[in-house]
Amino acid sequence: MTFSASHVARSALLASFDGLLQPSMFRDYGPNGLQVEGRAEVRKLVSGVTASLALIDAAIAENADAILVHHGLFWRGQDGRVTGWLKQRLSRLLAHDINLFAYHLPLDAHATLGNNAQLARHLGIDLLEGPEGRFGEQAMGFLGRLPPTSASALAEHVARALGRSVTLVAEPDQPIERVALCTGGAQGYFESAIAAGADVFITGEISEPQAHYARECGVAYIACGHHASERYGAPAVAGHVASALGLQHVFIDIPNPA
Repeated sequence: MTFSASHVARSALLASFDGLLQPSMFRDYGPNGLQVEGRAEVRKLVSGVTASLALIDAAIAENADAILVHHGLFWRGQDGRVTGWLKQRLSRLLAHDINLFAYHLPLDAHATLGNNAQLARHLGIDLLEGPEGRFGEQAMGFLGRLPPTSASALAEHVARALGRSVTLVAEPDQPIERVALCTGGAQGYFESAIAAGADVFITGEISEPQAHYARECGVAYIACGHHASERYGAPAVAGHVASALGLQHVFIDIPNPA
């Protein structure tokens, strides 16, 4: 984190995030960018995975002027009425004049600072460069390599690195070298990972069909948790931007078993 008395205009912070993450390039499930307008000047930035009430309250305790998250407040198909949990979260942000910035797919996709790239870095996966290193819809999936290992050894490594249990669908001694990954709820990318020649697919969640695909296609599947797989992009992006602008930055991880 960077400690400084500097401050920047909200518009400059938004321009920095947009310039880095290029949200206009993505078809997404909700609005990217500034979701809730707070004070015009920002000195302290908090990052986190989800704009939950717990994160907002923690940001208030940190005297934050802005929050950057991966999961914001507004999604396509949402009811739209400001009641219940949404009212509680919004009322806290508005009462304390805190800006909320949210980037969903753009925060997954950034080539070095995004969720996928940062998870790969955390796990020691050597990502392939250029178009051959991406797969799936909107090229959201990443491809890389590991030194030859087994499915069970890789699953144990992922569990240790993320500090939680994982779900493995594979023969324990199945050989692994070519890795596909896509963080969060990306189980729908498994078939694209198989087509891309992966030995294993690492993501956050698993649904019923993927276990069958893994067994029938001989490609290992590791589900390591939606939240657990997406803890690294927001602080990487926020830290990068805060350092460039001279802002204070604090990452707050709100535990989530999902």
